[in-house]
This record gives sequence, structure tokens and C-alpha cells, in this order.
Amino acid sequence: MDIKFPSISNPLPLFFTLYLFLYLNAYFVIFRAWARKLRPEASSCIISLAHGTPAVFLASRAIISDPARDFHSPNTPLQNLVLEYSIAYFLMDLVHYLIFFPTDFLFIGHHLATLFVFLTCRYLVYHGAVAILVLLALAEVTSLCQNLWTLASARRWDVEFAAKVYDLLSPPFYALYTVVRGFLGPYFVYRMFVFYASGVADSVIPKWVWVSWVFVVFVAISVSVMWVSNLWIELYRERKKIIEKEVRYKL
Repeated sequence: MDIKFPSISNPLPLFFTLYLFLYLNAYFVIFRAWARKLRPEASSCIISLAHGTPAVFLASRAIISDPARDFHSPNTPLQNLVLEYSIAYFLMDLVHYLIFFPTDFLFIGHHLATLFVFLTCRYLVYHGAVAILVLLALAEVTSLCQNLWTLASARRWDVEFAAKVYDLLSPPFYALYTVVRGFLGPYFVYRMFVFYASGVADSVIPKWVWVSWVFVVFVAISVSVMWVSNLWIELYRERKKIIEKEVRYKL
């Protein structure tokens, strides 16, 4: 069955309003009983959940439905819609960081760089959405697991169930994240670089634009790999302490 999406002349304000509503609802209603210092991060997880997994399916649909899909093909209306859906999310989450975590320069920089890629693809060159949406799908395929893990991590010290969920999710989440960000992502970025470096897209995507795209994604992947590497090290240390305690108890 062919899925039809409603045509909206400028959906970006609508999408942003929806994310704002979800964030405020999460902050003042869903997590009203949580400690004030935990509510911003938890609310951010809610809008991330609303964006991540749907973005994977929408991006996949937008790519598959494009008969002329290529790394420099013109953006289709559905591809532009998915880009606007993601732009709205990153704008809302950027507002969240600027208000509650203004010194978190890493995430603020990440969001600004991501917005640069999406905005130039959508509103400047009008081409290359296929490549950008593949990257989006790869980035967000871990979103569901990551957000549940983050929520569990926030309460694992005072809620036993949260601690169990955190311990259960950590190894598979780290493994999936490692495969996607450590192998699939770099491989795809390499393919992008080879394609654009050939010059075949220079007539529709200026060199400075695609070079910026590749650079931004390369830096983002590098930071992600360092982040998950630290998580693996922390997990190893935690499990090692548990094993050592069990051995001492048996002795």
C-alpha cells in the first residue's frame, strides 16, 4: 500500500510546536515527581523518542520511494519533509541545552553542526538528501535503546527497577552503538567522500558544502566512538568489581 503524506507548505513551525508541546508536557506532567535536576534530561529523552525511531522509518521510506535516488539527486518533497522534521527536533533540543546546560559545548556544537548539514541540504542546495537521510537513519537507529538507557541511568541509584533496566540494556546498547557508529557510519561516510570527491556532484552541491558535510559527520562519529569506548571501559570496571566481590564472598 502506497502511504500518502499530507502536503503542508511550511511544516517546520508545526513540527517545532509539537516538539515544544511534548517537552513541556514531559517536564510539567510526566516527570513532575522527578527531582528538578533530572527533569530537563528526561524531557529531552521524550522528544528524542518522538524523533528518533519515526525518523528512521520516515527516512527509509523517503529514500526507497525516490526512483532517482543518488548522493546528488534532487530532494523529493518527502525527503524535504523528513529533513524539516529533524530540523525542528534539533532546534528544540538546542533550546533545551541553551537553557539548562549552556556550558555543555560538546552537545551544543553537535546540534549546531547537525543543523548546518540539514539546513544547507534542505534550503541551500536542494540536493543530496539521500546521503543525509541515510546518515540520519544510521544515527537514530539506536535512539530507542539509548533513550530508555538514559532514563534508566538517571534513576538507577534510587529506583531498583531502573538499575535492573540499566544493567540489562547496557551491553546490547553499547554493542549496537559500536557497530553502527564504529563500522557502518564510517563506511558510509567513506562512500560519500569517494562519490563527492569524484566531482560528479559539483554542479549541484558546491565543494565547500559537501566537504563541510563530510567533516561534520567525521567529527561526530569520532566523538561518538570515544563516548562509547568510555562506556565500555566503565562497564568492564563495574563488572570486574562485582566479580571480585563475589570471589571474596565465596572465600
